[in-house]
Amino acid sequence: MPRDTLTKEQIVKAAIDLLDSEGLAGLNMRNLGARLNSAATAVYWHVKSKDNLVVLAGDEVWREISLPATEPWREAASSMAHGLYSMLTRHPWLVTCMSTHPIHGPGKMRHDDHALAVYEAAGFVGTDADSALSTVFLFVLGRAMGHAAEVEAQLRAQRDGKSADISAEVMELAQQFPRLKARLETYANEPDHSFEFGLETILDGLEARLSPRRSP
Repeated sequence: MPRDTLTKEQIVKAAIDLLDSEGLAGLNMRNLGARLNSAATAVYWHVKSKDNLVVLAGDEVWREISLPATEPWREAASSMAHGLYSMLTRHPWLVTCMSTHPIHGPGKMRHDDHALAVYEAAGFVGTDADSALSTVFLFVLGRAMGHAAEVEAQLRAQRDGKSADISAEVMELAQQFPRLKARLETYANEPDHSFEFGLETILDGLEARLSPRRSP
């Protein structure tokens, strides 16, 4: 595809697809050009560097998060936290990118601005609204890190032609620790409710901080 028929939007979309399938290590201008049926030099005409492309792709996926009505605030905060978690697990490479690239742009700002509106609707003022947003965000990010690590291990194993299944090793190590051994044996095949538990606990805490302010 000649450079004058390519658009930045096409390049960013192709980069997201490539990152989803091959991870950050698989993103380079040659692979991207092949997906676009274009020379790498044509890609560089629109996107100056790989780092710039990572930032553009990282910002674009934030648009996938729906923005609910700001009230009731707990329902809105929970909806946005679930939307964020779903987005991060669809695009696990973003978790890694956020530790190496300053992801910024209209997509992320759109999300952050609305999230602040949710916590302001709850009654948080000024920097307290920022802190409430940050607390929930860091919890969701932490939960997504485990999934991102698993996906990256699988991709790395595929590139190296090895197996990424470490369940047997985990079970063997857990035999040395009675509580972990019991939990793995008891809960291995049960649904994981820890995300809901953690999120509701955080929202309970935020609501408790608001209670004194609402008292007559």
